[in-house]
Amino acid sequence: MSSTAWEVVIVGGGPAGLSAALTLGRCRRRVLVCDAGRYRNRASRHMHCFPTRDGCPPHEYVRLAREELRAYGTVTVRDVTVVDAGRNDDGFEVTLEDGTRERARKLLLATGVVDELPPLPGIERFYGRSVHHCPYCDGWEWRDQPIAAYGLDEKGAGLALMLKQWSADIALLTGAPGQLDESCRARLARHSIPIYEDPIAALEGSDDGMLERIVFTTGRTLERRALFFNTGQHQRSPLAARLGCEFSDKGGVEAGDYDVATSVPGVYVAGDASRDVQLVVVAVAEGVKAAFAMNKALLAEDGLA
Repeated sequence: MSSTAWEVVIVGGGPAGLSAALTLGRCRRRVLVCDAGRYRNRASRHMHCFPTRDGCPPHEYVRLAREELRAYGTVTVRDVTVVDAGRNDDGFEVTLEDGTRERARKLLLATGVVDELPPLPGIERFYGRSVHHCPYCDGWEWRDQPIAAYGLDEKGAGLALMLKQWSADIALLTGAPGQLDESCRARLARHSIPIYEDPIAALEGSDDGMLERIVFTTGRTLERRALFFNTGQHQRSPLAARLGCEFSDKGGVEAGDYDVATSVPGVYVAGDASRDVQLVVVAVAEGVKAAFAMNKALLAEDGLA
């Protein structure tokens, strides 16, 4: 199908992509935002750590951000998945799921990550309600309540220790014996954090996703009101790898601290796909940084800087 030339194509319509689009729209840049609608926090009821938007439902934030973009006629948002991307003579070409190909001088990857849920029976019913991956985002809501941490080795122990600032009643679940070395066990013991190593048979609670107890295969139970996990994440989109971007040891797309440029000239990244601090407010800031960097690069290419 025919191609349309844009100055920037943004892959991803979450906080990073939308903030970049807003900034570029104010620069009168021709921008296409491709939003697959698969957001990392879609299961969450509220987002936090964002001044003026603390407690805002994620879907409401997206609605408000899209509404603001309507004031800028050079920005187009499409609910579509980008299935491929590559270089062409003018910059880049992206292929959409309907077969349409779009050309752009610059490409922003705001594609995010996917949290790897632990293998706990029934976890989907509780995820985003009383099972969470981010204490900074959801720890406050469970202050002074009995909380479980789930994870292996140093990651699990570190999560359990971190949660002590929100509640004195923390327990670490490993799902199997032999997952912790003696150093981890000693640290947990110093802070009175018990370790449960039995396999987990089920999570039980209310129909609306409020956790009440954890059931082990041995038959014993542990009363908990919330569970936090640290079992890893991976890139939501394969586009960065296909384009040849370099990755960090942690699996994030490598990017400059100031200009958020990747190792591939003309390709930029913003949001959770590249950073260790993964919060909505940080993604928004990175989207603005990416917009600044791309706009300056376009100005230079046009002999205006």
